[in-house]
Amino acid sequence: MKLGRRDGQAMVVKPPKDKLGLLLYGGDAMRIAIKRQEYLKALLGPTADEEMRLTRIPAADLRREPALLMDAIKAVGFFPGPRAAFVEGATELVAPIILETIKDWQPGDAQIVITAGDLKNTSKLLKAFESHREAYAWGIFDDPPDRAEIERLLTDAKLQTDGPAMAALEELARTLDPGDFRQTLEKLSLYKLSDAGNAVTPDDIAACAPASVEAGVDDILNIVAEKQSAQIGPMMRRLQSQGVNAVTLSIMAMRHFRTLHRVACSPGAPIYGVRDRDRVTRQSRDWGMHKLEGALGMLTDTDLQLRSAGQTAPALAIIERTFIRLAMYGASKG
Repeated sequence: MKLGRRDGQAMVVKPPKDKLGLLLYGGDAMRIAIKRQEYLKALLGPTADEEMRLTRIPAADLRREPALLMDAIKAVGFFPGPRAAFVEGATELVAPIILETIKDWQPGDAQIVITAGDLKNTSKLLKAFESHREAYAWGIFDDPPDRAEIERLLTDAKLQTDGPAMAALEELARTLDPGDFRQTLEKLSLYKLSDAGNAVTPDDIAACAPASVEAGVDDILNIVAEKQSAQIGPMMRRLQSQGVNAVTLSIMAMRHFRTLHRVACSPGAPIYGVRDRDRVTRQSRDWGMHKLEGALGMLTDTDLQLRSAGQTAPALAIIERTFIRLAMYGASKG
């Protein structure tokens, strides 16, 4: 069965214990890992590892020893409670092994939890979980946490908030990676430890919010946003020597220009997760909402090109060309 975002969130909070299992897939490994951890904790409880009710199987190990998964789901544990076999990083190379195991799954066997990267609609693994009446497939994409998920995370962190602070957290969730956002909530929980019982304020959030990017990447993004096309090449050489890859630059550029676009759409709104709020405000005002929409379109096309399986051009050359185009586009009239 295919799950949408709302059904997937409900599944993670309260997993059915009598089903075959769940396939989590998508391009963001951090988001998938977080949802997998939440699902397994809700399904098995916090002591599953100590009680040996969870078997972890890397996909590479499964490929070498196909019987590992079947042995894991059929094994009888010493401790009572639900069991699960988790296959990490599955690809089409191990899909036949997983599909054969699914055929022999019976009620009472351990659940099968699979994580995978981007899967095509033609994927045998995806089709198997979507078409099975006792299994689920959930594609996790780059959407930020919605209000319901943020409220659940706040409850877990024992934090209370009000309207303005919730709006600030929603803005921060759109700015940060999921892992960084969770770490910020953990930091906020410690920050409010001596102030327990009082609601989180926007000032509390500002004190705990991290900077959005490392200094080197921040420099290139400011160069592009301030339309200094002549400086892009030298800065890219420096970043390349530091080992920064093209996908990271693409993700960070998309995040930066989304922030500029949000500021352009809501002048005067709080800005979180950036080093220099005044600079971001100036950049946003200088570009304007409509040009920023065009810039986001360019960055989306570049991100798809970088992730394309048939891409042969050097990735850093692609992102450098996009940065130059963006700077020239921003400087153009009309």
